[in-house]
Amino acid sequence: MTFQVGDIVARKSYGADVHFRIVSIDHTGTIAELKGIDMRLWADAPLDDLVHVDEEVRGRVREREVEQTSSSVKELKENREMGDSLFKLPGRVLHIDGDANYLKKCLSLYRALDIPVYGVHMAEEEIPDRIYTLLTYVKPDVLVITGHDAYLRSRGDKHELKAYRHSQYFKQAVQVARQFERNRDNLIIFSGACQSHFEALIEAGANYASSPDRVNIHCLDPVYIVEKACYTPIDRIIDLRHVLQYSVTGSSGLGGIDTRGTFRQGLPKIAYET
Repeated sequence: MTFQVGDIVARKSYGADVHFRIVSIDHTGTIAELKGIDMRLWADAPLDDLVHVDEEVRGRVREREVEQTSSSVKELKENREMGDSLFKLPGRVLHIDGDANYLKKCLSLYRALDIPVYGVHMAEEEIPDRIYTLLTYVKPDVLVITGHDAYLRSRGDKHELKAYRHSQYFKQAVQVARQFERNRDNLIIFSGACQSHFEALIEAGANYASSPDRVNIHCLDPVYIVEKACYTPIDRIIDLRHVLQYSVTGSSGLGGIDTRGTFRQGLPKIAYET
């Protein structure tokens, strides 16, 4: 079976549970570098462990995602507590993503959820050096730092930061963001991707992070946490258990600390464009 860059594949040894796109093949022609299509996972695999994923299978996955997302958007918007005679000011989001396709999907969901967002794509290793300038420009209420990650057992124990592909960059970026704003209620931070070092990200200053059990998270999972941050009133603590019910992995993949919401309402009612 032949493979080339751009092919959509799955790993036989993992029961073909995650779909990837081949981003490169090494000089020996035996090892492929893989980027998750739906999950925020980066991986390497021998070519002889791969199988092609046909378009019919991908089509069914896309249909399920569209149905699930549409249902979640409808339910989330219906559950918001908003007065008809008031104008609404949800929190403003800066979303930095290491994957351009994931960012595009997330921005579409933000728009469907009426969340004001400024999105930026850049490589994970660039984020720590560029984030302060972006924070100064956007001045967000909520910050998302995400992309791809992976725990690499060959590099060390799961508690060692060096054993992760991108967790060190996520941690550094959170630390820089906390230099910009130390108060965790004034700047709410979500950080991490698949299998990220959860404890390191929380210790660095994130309110929410992945992945407590080092499992994969879906590309849209950060947006569902952000929705609750943006539409929970400022005098209330965000109900994390309610947030996790919309995620793919629940508390195995996402966790966090008590945090106040950012949503404000005002009088008199005006036409306000987010």
